[in-house]
Amino acid sequence: MTAEPSELSPFDHRMAVFGADDEFVAAALPFLAEGLGAPGEPPPVAIAAPEKLDLLRDALGSDAKEIAFIEHTDWYTGSAANAVAQGAGYLAGNAGPGGRIHLLMEPVWDGRAGRSARETAEWIRYEALANLLFAPMATTALCAYDTRTAGECVVAAARRAHPGSGVYEDPVRLAAELDAVPLALPAPDAEQLREPYADAVRAEAMDRGLSRVDAELFAESVVAATATLGQVTSARLWGEAPSCVCELRTTARVADPLAGFVPPPAAELEPEQGLWFARQVCAYVDIRDDDHGATVRLQYG
Repeated sequence: MTAEPSELSPFDHRMAVFGADDEFVAAALPFLAEGLGAPGEPPPVAIAAPEKLDLLRDALGSDAKEIAFIEHTDWYTGSAANAVAQGAGYLAGNAGPGGRIHLLMEPVWDGRAGRSARETAEWIRYEALANLLFAPMATTALCAYDTRTAGECVVAAARRAHPGSGVYEDPVRLAAELDAVPLALPAPDAEQLREPYADAVRAEAMDRGLSRVDAELFAESVVAATATLGQVTSARLWGEAPSCVCELRTTARVADPLAGFVPPPAAELEPEQGLWFARQVCAYVDIRDDDHGATVRLQYG
């Protein structure tokens, strides 16, 4: 255990667990009222399933006009890294000084975020790293977990990423635990690629069924990653559209658990921010360090 982030930063990362509609409303209303009463803050935001937003509107009555409502499928549109980008962009454009705003946030557990054990692990990584990524922000977030869709195992894992839960784990330690799961072996038909990697990835991905546009974007993400990673000693590609995988082998360890998750300060990316671009484009970016360098896998789709 380490010190709770609330003791170290202004970011207030909370969690509400419920299994019925009335329990959701009972957790959400005081939180939204807290946001409405916070001096110097813009209106609080409720990001949830449409039916839950309707419950809140009915319960709030005339106060509903003071709340911003966003359907969670409009907020959580892809990978965990996409959620980081969405949150950072919203705070930059809508929060008060220092990121002051109250956000009620319900993931899409019957969609991408809860579709498989792999997706769930990536979501828990996001929840853990949020404690570091948003540490400088005076944002108050309440993550809503509905056991009817998220399930008890997911909730138990998420508690470890939320301060005040009683089982909170250091985010770096939790991310390392997720990365301790070995990567699956490459497919038997993995194709060894030669430089220039942009041309090789584009051609091989198209041969495996990606459209020219998707293959171009995938190739661009691979090249961006190589610019961040330094010396790449080998690259290979396998899989069929839409889930093509490119594996890069590097001589240097990545080490940083936040690699590719930190929002860039400007729209024009620097070479060292290539992993950010790759994480925005790809469904998954897996990094495994070892004694000889790192293995980095990028999966498109």
